[in-house]
Amino acid sequence: MDAPVLLTGASGYIGGRLLRRFERGGRAVRCLARQPSRLNATALATEIVQGDCLDEHSLEYALAGVHTAYYLVHSMGRGANFAAVDRRAAENFARAAQRAAVKRIIYLGGLTDEASSLSAHLKSRVETGEILRGSGVPVVEFRASVVIGSGSLSFEMIQALVERLPVMVCPRWVDTLTQPIAIDDVLTYLEAALDAPQGVEGIFEIGGPEVVSYGDMMRRFARLRGLRRLLLPVPVLTPHLSGLWLALVTPAQARVGRALVEGLKNATVVRSNAAHDTFAIVPTSVEAAFIKAIDDGTGARLKVDTRTVVVDAPPAQAFAPIRRIGGTTGWYFGNALWRARGWVDHWFGGAGMSRGRRDADACAVGDTIDGWTVEAFEPDRRLRLSADLKLPGHGWLEFDVTPVADGQRSMIRQTATFDPRGLLGRVYWYATLPIHNLIFSGLLGRIARRTGDVQGLSDRSVFTYHSLIPRPAADVFRWHERPEALRALLPSTRLVRIERQSGGVEDGACVVLSVGVGPLRMRWEARHYGYLRDRQFCDEQVRGPFRSWRHRHRFEPIGTEQSLYEDRVEYAVPGGRLAQRLAAPILRSLLTRAFARRHRIVRAALAPSLSRDDRP
Repeated sequence: MDAPVLLTGASGYIGGRLLRRFERGGRAVRCLARQPSRLNATALATEIVQGDCLDEHSLEYALAGVHTAYYLVHSMGRGANFAAVDRRAAENFARAAQRAAVKRIIYLGGLTDEASSLSAHLKSRVETGEILRGSGVPVVEFRASVVIGSGSLSFEMIQALVERLPVMVCPRWVDTLTQPIAIDDVLTYLEAALDAPQGVEGIFEIGGPEVVSYGDMMRRFARLRGLRRLLLPVPVLTPHLSGLWLALVTPAQARVGRALVEGLKNATVVRSNAAHDTFAIVPTSVEAAFIKAIDDGTGARLKVDTRTVVVDAPPAQAFAPIRRIGGTTGWYFGNALWRARGWVDHWFGGAGMSRGRRDADACAVGDTIDGWTVEAFEPDRRLRLSADLKLPGHGWLEFDVTPVADGQRSMIRQTATFDPRGLLGRVYWYATLPIHNLIFSGLLGRIARRTGDVQGLSDRSVFTYHSLIPRPAADVFRWHERPEALRALLPSTRLVRIERQSGGVEDGACVVLSVGVGPLRMRWEARHYGYLRDRQFCDEQVRGPFRSWRHRHRFEPIGTEQSLYEDRVEYAVPGGRLAQRLAAPILRSLLTRAFARRHRIVRAALAPSLSRDDRP
């Protein structure tokens, strides 16, 4: 087995990511940790040992049998005397590595401008490298400036400042030039040094392909996040005052951040090509590094509202009202609030909530549903909607249905997620929390109740009737679009009357019928949906004798001169499963006769356009 690599600082930002790289690559790693419980090994080849660089004796076992050791520790979080602590830790490690006959130390320090007076932080980084080289063990020292990556202190400082401050009063150091590098490139250099041939040692300055100022980086970050920010340089802000100002805006990073700020007076630009010539690594652009850091950090920014409910229905039944949400079906709860939100959105130039949906009974990725777009769809399992509304950020609404109790019951999880953009985004989220609590709790409750109304296939009957028509599907479809088509397909006008009709067969069109004899008449109102030109249209009972009624008219081309003409009705009668079973034979007989008649009428209506040889 290959000798293990010793990794110090594995609980830190860079060390932790390097450890995961090694584990994915199957490399044997020994991690030195003051508190082993803080590390979580994910590979059998990873060993965690207790030790501290300030305790030289504890380093003996950690370094035993090690060929290469990574030194990725610093003490900036320990307060003002961090430089003395760093010096002592490096001296202990250097002596222990020499005694253990370590063949190489790989160290990550800070990029410096040797011609300028250095800050305490950068002096300490340079001194640490000198101490390690003084051991006689060959050292590969990388020097990097700003590291761009989700979780890095430099990136988090930039993100916090830009996200929280629309106007920034900036000290002179925002004009200091630097050469930032992506975290993935830093890790690639560190990993490449492990396999470098014997004799490769020295100082290697690493950076990205661009030299920019800190102000440039803040402006680029703002642009990528869709934010407008004004930077006002003020020469009187000293590094000390900048540190105090930073503490007000980014308190979590203030202690370490002040030490970094003191070094921002130094330009940190790569002046040697040694790293590129030795390791031949192509660095990532600043913009690409920012984009990846923003994407990787999405989880930390997101505001999430998650609610669950368990319903006494299988997944297909529980998912049915979710699948039909929006459009003519509505949003089940607080429709007036949804409409008001749409009016506000229209006023600001957004999509609003009136776009409807392509099909009231089915959806696919890319479909629009009112003010949303379907981003993910898995039948009977998952629907994720992406908000198209005007928001200071981006929002999603997701529904997941999971079977429980052997599939006889289901858990519905509803998740509202918001990625706030800037200070306004955070204010918006917290200001609308009471309304969101009302709407989202009511929405999930109504969906849960509607699973009982849907009743699944066990409580619903499906009737299908189809025939071949010797005409192209488009011709058959267009015949149904004529205003007089419905009247031609109805039975005796004394039994069924058209009381009101509007909009033809397109989505949202309505028809009101009255069914009965004399004064004993029943009102039947239906609304159209699912319009696909030359292919299908559907209607759904809004009010009428059935508990539910959905009728799909489909026209499928068979070759170029024939079409499959199909009527599919999904219905349920009042009274539950027993009533449904008793009524099914009678209704099936009535529907068979009714639709056989309808199909004969359609054939006859299209017959004049057929040639004599085509007629049956």
